[in-house]
Amino acid sequence: MTSAKPNPPVLPRLMVEEAVRAALAEDLGRAGDITTYATIAEGAQAKAVLASREAGIVAGLAFAETAFALLDPAVKFVSLVRDGERVNPGQVIARAEGSARAILSAERVALNFLMYLSGIATYTAKFADLIAHTGAKVCDTRKTVPGMRAFAKYAVRCGGGANHRFGLDDAILIKDNHIVVAGGVAKAIEAARAYAGHLVKIEIEVDTIVQMEEALSVGADVILLDNMPPEALEKAVKINAGRAKLEASGNISFDTIRAVAETGVDYISTSKITMAAPTLDVGLDIGIDQ
Repeated sequence: MTSAKPNPPVLPRLMVEEAVRAALAEDLGRAGDITTYATIAEGAQAKAVLASREAGIVAGLAFAETAFALLDPAVKFVSLVRDGERVNPGQVIARAEGSARAILSAERVALNFLMYLSGIATYTAKFADLIAHTGAKVCDTRKTVPGMRAFAKYAVRCGGGANHRFGLDDAILIKDNHIVVAGGVAKAIEAARAYAGHLVKIEIEVDTIVQMEEALSVGADVILLDNMPPEALEKAVKINAGRAKLEASGNISFDTIRAVAETGVDYISTSKITMAAPTLDVGLDIGIDQ
């Protein structure tokens, strides 16, 4: 039996344009790019190359293209790689040609998105590479920069990771405080099952094997095993016997993720891939057309 290869991740163009438009408005302020207006003639043309200064995974090319296009639709932007591709130090990833004013004024916004999202993709890939020999997938959380969640999660997919829920409205995740107020694991799951639509998955966070067994007894779809050591995770996988999807979480790092994945869990979630990822260093250099 063969499994289908997933299609590349996609971001709706309207979302990209809205975010870039807001970023350009923030940067251009009330008077526009006064440095460029003062020093560059209106009709000046330029060619620019965008190159990665270090190895990594590219994500966010559509944001860079949109930044230039919003300032001048005549700017020609050509991507030489695709989001999700690995690049080497010094590799040119895109070219822009057209109005020098537009290229200079959009430069920082284009690079900010590209560096931020490529950084997340690159960091995610480092985690994913460490567990590629297992069946586990590294996934993100809701710990994201406000307003950037959909884009950060897109970058996670570009880096070979998986997405957890996008918000409070697309899946039920019963956490420890919900359990306390609801009166226990079983009561919380039963209440959630009665409330949720038939397409809504129910996940519950547990701290012990006893809680996990209770969650299984009432049909939890996904069980989050919080801060359990590998030996406890192995026991949980054996008891579960494939009934529910198992997610491990808590203090996941480059040093620990391999051991966690090798226990047989399905998913390993960590906020580090969206909140601790360093940016990928990408630069833009301009040449002048005479």
